[in-house]
Amino acid sequence: MGDLKHLVLVKFKEGVVVEDIIQGMTKLVSSVDLVKSFEWGQDVGTEEMLRQGFTHAFMLTFKNSEDLASYVTHPSHLEFAIIFSAAIEKVMLFDFPSVIVKP
Repeated sequence: MGDLKHLVLVKFKEGVVVEDIIQGMTKLVSSVDLVKSFEWGQDVGTEEMLRQGFTHAFMLTFKNSEDLASYVTHPSHLEFAIIFSAAIEKVMLFDFPSVIVKP
């Protein structure tokens, strides 16, 4: 098995400056060595019915579940989580071990 992926799907509240949230998240993951990689994107075409309101996806990669658990309780993450939680209307989390089929 490969790395552990932490997928976060988000619908932001109306009026939230998403760029500020992304800058904060980028700063957070850059300061925490437990995060192997971070990527994000905004939906560009899925039908609303299929998207269910979610507009942004954030993917963090960790070596294992212990590193994810340490990240979740890291003081920097806890501090940012207050800002992030206040900005979101809806969120879905999904953690899974990566199985690479085609690199």
